[in-house]
Amino acid sequence: MNRNDVTEKIITVKVKKSITWADVARKVGESKEWVTAACLGQMTLTAEQAKVVGKIFGLDAEEQKWLQVVPYKGSLPTPVPTDPLIYRW
Repeated sequence: MNRNDVTEKIITVKVKKSITWADVARKVGESKEWVTAACLGQMTLTAEQAKVVGKIFGLDAEEQKWLQVVPYKGSLPTPVPTDPLIYRW
């Protein structure tokens, strides 16, 4: 199990259940953009937020812990760094 596995599960459940990021954001209490980034592995959720997201997407305790890990931005498998601070230098 790793963060990419959790992200794939979130996307799969989102599509299967027709969940919108706006619905998730309302339940988490943050902006749609922030919650989307967090669910896709580019932001860190608190334990409470991870629990809410876990309930929505059917994540177990281990998967919820992965949502609380600080991501290395720009770690996506692309040839150009995706972290704005890095690629603007």
